[in-house]
Amino acid sequence: MRVLVVTAVPVERDAVTRAFTDGPEVVRAPGAELHRAGGFDVLAGGAGPASAAAAAAFGLASGPYGLVVSAGIGGGFAPGAPVGSLVVASAIVAADLGAETPDGFVPVTALGFGRERFEPPPALVREVAVATGAVTGDILTVSTVTGSADRAAALRAAHPDAVAEAMEGFGVAEAADRLRVPVLEIRAVSNAVGPRDRDAWRIGDALAALTDAFGKLTPVLEGWTHHDRLD
Repeated sequence: MRVLVVTAVPVERDAVTRAFTDGPEVVRAPGAELHRAGGFDVLAGGAGPASAAAAAAFGLASGPYGLVVSAGIGGGFAPGAPVGSLVVASAIVAADLGAETPDGFVPVTALGFGRERFEPPPALVREVAVATGAVTGDILTVSTVTGSADRAAALRAAHPDAVAEAMEGFGVAEAADRLRVPVLEIRAVSNAVGPRDRDAWRIGDALAALTDAFGKLTPVLEGWTHHDRLD
C-alpha cells in the first residue's frame, strides 16, 4: 500500500522523509513534486486548506494510494497536548467554516450545506497512537492561526475534544474523500494555541518528533487490516 503524505512546507516534508534511509527519490507529476521514500510519497503543498486540497488532489491523481496523511507541525491545546508532543486526529474539523451571526458563529452544516468534519479510520488512529505515543482528539483546521487567549478559549468551548489546530487537514481530507481514500492527520506540537510567543515555539523539536513518528508508522500500516476503511 502506497501512502500519500501532504505537508504545508518543505521543512515538514523533509522531516517526514528523514525517517527513512532509502530516499528520497524525487518524482515529478503534473501539479506535484513527490519525494518518495519508504513506501511514502511526500509533497509540500502549501499553507492553508485551499492549497492543501489542491496539492492533495494532484498527488492523488498520480496514485493509486491506500491512505492519505496530512502531516506537519501545529499548535497544541494545553494541557492535553504540550509542546513537543504528538497528536493524531480522531476527527478533522473545519473550525472556522461557516457564518458569523448575531447569535455567534454558525458552522457550515447548520447553514444547511457542506460538512465540517471527517473521521479517520478509528482502528488506525488507535494503532498509530499506541505506536507513537500520540494524544488523540479533534484537530481543528483554521484559516487564521489563533493568536489570543480569547480565541483559544472560544475554540475550546466550541470544540471540547480539540487537541490541536493547524491549517491544512480539512483540505487534505476533502480531496481524499472525493476518491474514497482514507485519511489521517498527524501533528507534532511546536507551540501552544493562544497568545503568539515566538520565543516559546519549539519548531526544531516538533520536526524531530515528526521524523520519529514516521519512523514508527511503517509496521503499523503493514499490519492495518483495513476493516474500518471507507465503504
